[in-house]
Amino acid sequence: MRIREFHEPDWAQLWPIVEEVVRAQETFPYDPELTAEQAYDMWVEAAPGRTVVAVDGDAVLGTAKMGTNRPGPGAHVATASFMVARAARGRGVGTALCRHAVDWARERGYAGMQFNAVVASNTTAVELYRREGFDVVGTVPGAFRHPALGRVGLHVMYREF
Repeated sequence: MRIREFHEPDWAQLWPIVEEVVRAQETFPYDPELTAEQAYDMWVEAAPGRTVVAVDGDAVLGTAKMGTNRPGPGAHVATASFMVARAARGRGVGTALCRHAVDWARERGYAGMQFNAVVASNTTAVELYRREGFDVVGTVPGAFRHPALGRVGLHVMYREF
């Protein structure tokens, strides 16, 4: 597996991953009726941000987007989001994407990285981020409506560099 810059032709393989994750309504607070065009505009970051794909040969396994968390006085903190194809989960794709995003942010001089809305019931992601040095710095109780669990918390997670 390798991680590389997203290219326009990747969208044909990336959209089904994004669509599946968003429609499941278990891990991202995005509108489940999101269209491919809306998803593209939301996911593909313009410079100085970055969107990458994790690939095995020609197959897209997952993706990450990264950039500045907030403008102005908050511009010293980065953020990132990750999605992994269902068939590729449990193979280290998410960990590799997270490490890539952290390295990218550190190389650009950010002071840290913040994840704004990590669904508390997404224990796989929460544990991964904790292993990679992130802490839960706050939780908004009941801020996410999970299709099976009802209202669950959204964590804000942070790692200082």
